[in-house]
Amino acid sequence: MSQPVPVIHLENVTKRYPLSDGEFYQSLNGITLSIHTGEFVAIMGPSGSGKSTTMHIIGALDTPTTGKYLLKGKDISSYTDDQLAEIRNQEIGFVFQSFNLLSRTTVLKNVERPMMYAGIPQEERTKRAMAALELVRISEKANNLSNRISGGQIQRVAIARAIVMNPSIILADEPTGNLDTKTSHEIMTYFQNLNKEGKTIVIITHEEEIAQFAKRIIKIVDGKIVSDKKK
Repeated sequence: MSQPVPVIHLENVTKRYPLSDGEFYQSLNGITLSIHTGEFVAIMGPSGSGKSTTMHIIGALDTPTTGKYLLKGKDISSYTDDQLAEIRNQEIGFVFQSFNLLSRTTVLKNVERPMMYAGIPQEERTKRAMAALELVRISEKANNLSNRISGGQIQRVAIARAIVMNPSIILADEPTGNLDTKTSHEIMTYFQNLNKEGKTIVIITHEEEIAQFAKRIIKIVDGKIVSDKKK
């Protein structure tokens, strides 16, 4: 039987950033990894290890200097900015440590935003946004302004926004970095539940305790994978 095509496949990916003195900073040094549909993966590493660069490439926010990135079997390494923007909106849900919500806008409108870019009609937007808010148990705050709710509630809103387009992949960059332990565990339990429903989840973290919620832990040091273990 042939192996299923990985949803994410990086092949010998390097990333270099130019410095002001004409030199280059090498962030990734030949990363090769495959992630299959339905996996829950934590990518770990110290500050400056290349884990965030890896996430930016997986999330189509950046492109490799050399190497290939295949998303669902398609090489998107040389896609245009417009093509990458469409992939980000249709295929990938993002949850950032900084939340990236519009603070003086209601919770509901924040969750509707990705659907506005996709041209989905208002009635459908409201219905899907409310369903996503109910899933993370915060629908009662739908009409609150985003700067009038707690950090844990804001992160739940960010998760609702990430799932509202029904993406095949959810990427979370340090999703519990600003939260207390109890709230962090609640948020990670939401990710586990989404994973049980079939979502592919990739989280970036430097916290061992948070990584343990995943089923597979990849460790990156100095732009190279140093371990890749399934639990």
